[in-house]
Amino acid sequence: MSNNTGLYPSNGHRIQGRSSESFIDARDIISRLDLDGNEVFMDAGCGDGHVAMEAHEIMDDEATIYALDIYEPSITDLKKDIKEKGITNVIPVQSDIAGFIVLGDDTVDICLLINVFHGFIARKNTDEAITELKRVIKPDGKIAVMDYKKMDTGYGPPFKFKIAPDDLEKMFIEHGFEMVQLDNEVGEDLEVGCKSHYLAIFEKSK
Repeated sequence: MSNNTGLYPSNGHRIQGRSSESFIDARDIISRLDLDGNEVFMDAGCGDGHVAMEAHEIMDDEATIYALDIYEPSITDLKKDIKEKGITNVIPVQSDIAGFIVLGDDTVDICLLINVFHGFIARKNTDEAITELKRVIKPDGKIAVMDYKKMDTGYGPPFKFKIAPDDLEKMFIEHGFEMVQLDNEVGEDLEVGCKSHYLAIFEKSK
């Protein structure tokens, strides 16, 4: 989770002391996006940037990878890391997703949000977030949302901030998107016999 405003821990991408890196297989999630490898990719609410860095490992050198977060220390640390490693196609960006993303219109082929969307629900700015994401997404571009299933699992965001895929789809339809993929088998294994997360992919209409 990122883009925090005090409802979550100060580092923005921790969930009850755990980084999503400890239980989210970023390589597996990215592989489900059916990428060609040369896209303009955005990890929105990137936190410590581990998803963006995984995308760098998977995608071609021609790809452009934006790692976006509102939390300045995360972006500062990521800038230092990519400079030390000599990486040139990962571009850290400090921006508020629900405010203004410092990218031009129709810039991004695909945007991935992992454990981010429930924060918009908590702050009641889902419309603002989707509107701004739509602006930077190319025609026929996609937004992939991975978030917690609407279940009381004992961790993660409060139940009232979790959203079912059907309700999420309604929000995106109102903004001119179509759901093109829904995967309920992502995240970690729960004791109740299912996975913790779902991955919903929406395509922007021309």
